[in-house]
Amino acid sequence: MTTWRTRIEPLTRPLFFAWSRINRGMTLGVRGMAVDGEGRVLLVKHTYLHGWWLPGGGVERGQTCENALAREMHEEAGVIIEGRPILLGVHSNERFFRGDHVLVYRIDRFTLTGRTSGGEIAEIGWFNPHDLPSDTHRATRDRLAEVFDGAERATSW
Repeated sequence: MTTWRTRIEPLTRPLFFAWSRINRGMTLGVRGMAVDGEGRVLLVKHTYLHGWWLPGGGVERGQTCENALAREMHEEAGVIIEGRPILLGVHSNERFFRGDHVLVYRIDRFTLTGRTSGGEIAEIGWFNPHDLPSDTHRATRDRLAEVFDGAERATSW
């Protein structure tokens, strides 16, 4: 699905990066790998990016990574985390944005409610990690292979 946000994102991203570089020496993001009782993984499609991704987003000033994860999971997918998520890895995203890092957490205990994001998420879905949609983003596939297939854990996103 191509939306106006998907089409303008390549034009607005350089401005966002320039602003972020001025304001921050390093950026930090979180992604959540919610796994249901059937072993399916929750993925989202953003209105401004192509493909399926693990839900997540940026860590704001004064916010812990786990608090940012809880906020993003609720906003994007209606997931309320129960207990503490498990940190799976810290990944450098240098090739995409200098100074960026992404923390990936596994979430096994959660309840579902309504999501609170307004227009950011086009679709959400639960998928078998071995039968993903063809347009699942490469980094998402890599993280799932590390967890479900025993692939070597990468340090780069």
